[in-house]
Amino acid sequence: MSYVQINESFMEELALKKVKQERRKRLKWFVYKFLMITFGAILMGVGLELFLVNNRILDGGIVGISIIISQLTPLPLGVLTFVLNIPFFIIGYRKIGKVFALFTLYGIAVMSIVTLVLHDMKPVTDDLLLATVFGGMTLGLGVGLVIRNGGALDGTEIISIIINGRTPFSTGQIIMFINIVIFIVAGLVFNWDRAMYSLITYFLAYKVIDIVIQGVDESKSAFIISRYYEEIGAEIMEQLGKGVTYLDATGGYSGDVRKVVFVIVSRFEEVKVKAILDEIDPDAFLAVGGSMSEVRGGKLMNTKTPHL
Repeated sequence: MSYVQINESFMEELALKKVKQERRKRLKWFVYKFLMITFGAILMGVGLELFLVNNRILDGGIVGISIIISQLTPLPLGVLTFVLNIPFFIIGYRKIGKVFALFTLYGIAVMSIVTLVLHDMKPVTDDLLLATVFGGMTLGLGVGLVIRNGGALDGTEIISIIINGRTPFSTGQIIMFINIVIFIVAGLVFNWDRAMYSLITYFLAYKVIDIVIQGVDESKSAFIISRYYEEIGAEIMEQLGKGVTYLDATGGYSGDVRKVVFVIVSRFEEVKVKAILDEIDPDAFLAVGGSMSEVRGGKLMNTKTPHL
């Protein structure tokens, strides 16, 4: 066998090995996503049946509409939730993608089954405030896990994305408007104290969803302008273990060229950055950006500096 044949055989074997590794990696990715969506959908079902529904407290969206109908008819909540979400699942399949639609259908199916299984169980508490707080937190945790892993549990999120491109309102504003209408209907059908408890549940769930998606230790971008930029950068790398980037900036009015220290920090590390500036240069300019939805890569040692 010639050298060329041996080399080609080795390259083919290496390529086949890489393909198998990619398949295993993708399979692990799918399994992890499905497990997280399963857990999130179960939490959603538990929050609904063991805290909210039997206390006549609503969630927003299609689930809220399903709760109202289930209270007025003999139809079970699980069946209503699944059936009413089917049109939105079809829209999501066409507009957003197959993977999203698959995860969404699976999550809604799991949630519906859980609500059917738990439907006849007594709520964990009859105290409306406790049911509101813990129900909202459980819903938020469940929905947040599903959204973070590429799915959804309510059709209003899908329809709001589509409407958003045709109206001057944001997705969040559209969802809020839909839910306000649902809560007004709940006040008319049940009573207004239940509608107000439902609104509290919605806001609690909304905040927990943010925490789950963005993380408690969410990242922010910090820009620092100081003539002592090297000392500040060195201290940030030393104390926080963060890589920093030195950027060139030109003042629009003065035309002076300055160095800008750029670093990604958490909300807790922001306090440490301020303490470093107070020690080295209290007059330094500091601008901290809003929450960043995702930061990946750039995990460097203290002595490294990332390049843009």
